[in-house]
Amino acid sequence: MTRTKAPRNLNSVMADMCRSIGMTDAYEQYKTLQIWESVVGETIAKVTMVEKLKDGDLYVKVRNASWRMELNFRKKDITSRMNRAIGTEMIRSIIFR
Repeated sequence: MTRTKAPRNLNSVMADMCRSIGMTDAYEQYKTLQIWESVVGETIAKVTMVEKLKDGDLYVKVRNASWRMELNFRKKDITSRMNRAIGTEMIRSIIFR
């Protein structure tokens, strides 16, 4: 018995499955939440927690007020880096709380 196709990455299988059942937006939102640490870095990821992505707004809980202020200064940069990593303009704004 010979294989006709090479094995596929589980992420690509999940993406195809979500597309076929009409859950593309839900999958993209899940993927967005998973890449947070790789985009912002380990230091920021330790003091933040992504809560949800709703209607283009990414809600992020921040450990303290000083970090919240710092992240508000970096909001445009983080938003553009997140959208670049996702490959689409999914995030309109980030709300740090």
